[in-house]
Amino acid sequence: MSTSPSRVFVARLVGLPIFDPLGDQVGKVRDVVVTLRTDGRQPRVLGLVVEVLGRKRVFVPMTRVTSVDSGQVHTTGLVNMRRFEQRSTETLVVGEMLDRHVSVRGSDTTGTVYDVAMEQGRTRDWVLSRVAIQEPGKGLRRRGQTHVLEWTDVVGLAHAQATQGATHLIASLNEMRPADAANVIHDLPPERRTAVVAGMDDERLADVLEELPEEDQVEILEHLDSERAADVLEEMSPDDAADLIADLSPETAATLLELMEPEGAEDVKRLLSYGEETAGGMMTVEPVILGPDATIADALAHVRNPDLTPSLASLVYICRAPLEPPTGKLLGVAHIQRLLREPPSTLVAAALDDSLDPLRVDSTIEDVAAHLATYNLVAAPVVDDEGRLLGAVTVDDLLDHMLPTGWRDQRDLGGRR
Repeated sequence: MSTSPSRVFVARLVGLPIFDPLGDQVGKVRDVVVTLRTDGRQPRVLGLVVEVLGRKRVFVPMTRVTSVDSGQVHTTGLVNMRRFEQRSTETLVVGEMLDRHVSVRGSDTTGTVYDVAMEQGRTRDWVLSRVAIQEPGKGLRRRGQTHVLEWTDVVGLAHAQATQGATHLIASLNEMRPADAANVIHDLPPERRTAVVAGMDDERLADVLEELPEEDQVEILEHLDSERAADVLEEMSPDDAADLIADLSPETAATLLELMEPEGAEDVKRLLSYGEETAGGMMTVEPVILGPDATIADALAHVRNPDLTPSLASLVYICRAPLEPPTGKLLGVAHIQRLLREPPSTLVAAALDDSLDPLRVDSTIEDVAAHLATYNLVAAPVVDDEGRLLGAVTVDDLLDHMLPTGWRDQRDLGGRR
């Protein structure tokens, strides 16, 4: 095996693509699996936890890793696709070692672990060789002094700790897409997950919750105090918040809706009033809505919003006032491709497509799927009997409802050989 550089810091390894000998990407590195030794010697690195297609996590032994560099990892191409299941003798570096409180042997220095380095020894085995720690800040200093120490000089990594922080793990999670961070949180031990959730800000937690399996969403929300749970629900998109509240007990749901801001709670209550398997039950109430006097430039400025999903940004909905759902009469939609071809000063009404019938609030999932497929759409408006816009159904909303329950948690019960 060759590697450059010879020492690799694990936090920088996470997220790197992993390739087979043909140059095809196999997946992404999510963690490093080690086994601790009772005699205090450097822990042996057993392999990598790799996220492959379908967001499944598999184990890749270090014997199948041919090279590691600053931007990618290469393997022999032989990957066992059984889902990774951590054994009792194994430790995850990112999931369990970061944020451990440790001390430096023979000194008064203490700190928390923010990274760990691994390198290949003379026997060709990989071991954990260095520990990067940060001392607590003192006085007016926000950040304490940092040290990179030999593994044998650090005390406190051999055993799990009852009170372990999550600052550095959260920093690592914040560098990931919400779906990837959700996968990491899903696999954390319960105590570690609780610490991570407690340390995340409400907006980031809301983004991650939307990507977690339903049972994880409910478990996390029920462990939050009611005030914070309501705040997190307000940061979620109303349709995702409604789906989550529908999975809670009626008493808990009523309490949280009462604590939410009235406007946000009203949107969620309205979505809950529709059948779960209908266009009303799966739509979002936050599409891009403009009046007929808006310009093409106004429309393009709205769809540039980075918080919009690609499907929501594909259409602008033109309505009479009021412009908050339920709006005035829906006049039509403007497709993003058409907007890009028109002069910015032109009124958006000139780019209107009023030829497509909108979906009704009670349209079934099959009706929605047929509508999007027939007209090659990734989003479509939903109206009431008076033609007022209530929201929009996107293709990702549709897939969430059509895929089997628990699709986010694709588990292979066969274990790891």
